[in-house]
Amino acid sequence: MSRPLPLHLAVGLNGAGWHPAAWRAPTARPADLFTAGYWLDLVREAERGLLDLVTIEDALGLQSSRDGGPDERTDQVRGRLDAVLIAARTAPLTRRVGLMPTATVTHTEPFHIAKAIATLDHVSGGRAGWQVQVSGLPHEAAHFGRRVLGTGPQAAQDLRGEAADHVEVVRRLWDSWEDNAEIRDVATGRFIDRDKLHYVDFTGRWFSVKGPSITPRPPQGRPPVGAPAPGGLAYGVGADVVFAAPHDADDVRDVVGAGRAPHVFGDLLVVLDEDARTARDHRQRLDDLDGSGHGTSAASFAGTPSQLADQILQWRAAGLTGIRLLPARLPADLRAITRGLVPELQAYGAFRRQYEATTLRGHLGLARPANRYAEDSVA
Repeated sequence: MSRPLPLHLAVGLNGAGWHPAAWRAPTARPADLFTAGYWLDLVREAERGLLDLVTIEDALGLQSSRDGGPDERTDQVRGRLDAVLIAARTAPLTRRVGLMPTATVTHTEPFHIAKAIATLDHVSGGRAGWQVQVSGLPHEAAHFGRRVLGTGPQAAQDLRGEAADHVEVVRRLWDSWEDNAEIRDVATGRFIDRDKLHYVDFTGRWFSVKGPSITPRPPQGRPPVGAPAPGGLAYGVGADVVFAAPHDADDVRDVVGAGRAPHVFGDLLVVLDEDARTARDHRQRLDDLDGSGHGTSAASFAGTPSQLADQILQWRAAGLTGIRLLPARLPADLRAITRGLVPELQAYGAFRRQYEATTLRGHLGLARPANRYAEDSVA
């Protein structure tokens, strides 16, 4: 096989794993799901494997086996910690891996997300990202009581439009401090240069935001934004990283051709073992326990790390710049990725043998953006 260009690898972290029955696997840690140590162990393992980034799932409602609202099941994991706070907790205790928590834009103010992700970028030394998500579910809207969501195509379009404005406001707020706005001159008593803080003055259908932010510009300038491809959300918000769910090489080519973004990652749920038949048995056992399959639109793979490497390289050849692996079982399948898959990809010359950058933008090969307000000033 010819030596492919290097690719980017991410892992999606979600509770006990992406399979609804993962918490019942022999290697699971269900008693630790709501502890800081559990999440720190996972992120450190991802960093051990030299992965570009981890995404951390979150939502405004409890997990459910139904698409449209809560269910009555008691045999699946319910409840989660806040993804941004998980990332902030793990940031000082890791060094290189990117941290991209989910933050839902619907029902959430851009000002709050802007300062939360900027703070994460500061405390991580430039490793923050943001996975954008929308919420169109009535029971989630009821948690806030400020709006009634519509239904149908127009409502979905409105959610996407609101998300696009939200991301634009957040990026402007990140730019509202110039990079050298902080003087910190004890002798003159000047901490900031007020002329280098800028009003964003955004007015649109969904938001009217004056600014500036209360948090200095993030070390990356603008942390990378990730979003799912379905429904046009990713391209609508101008995502730096698009997460798609292809099922074969033809799907990959369709997704890559659907819009322009610096990176398109393919999602793949994985069950891994040194023996392919054993991996398939693990998946079947989980399916039998739950009775409803793996619960995600991503393609499912069960096999060896070597077989997975072959599939990843095929998808890479079809146009993907990266893969986001969704471990069916945590921590078992994450360890199989970092200790089994990564060496296979390294043997092909397809993945790094050491980190070459210190920031998430650096891992992804994205230049640090110039500040849009640097030529302006305010009184």
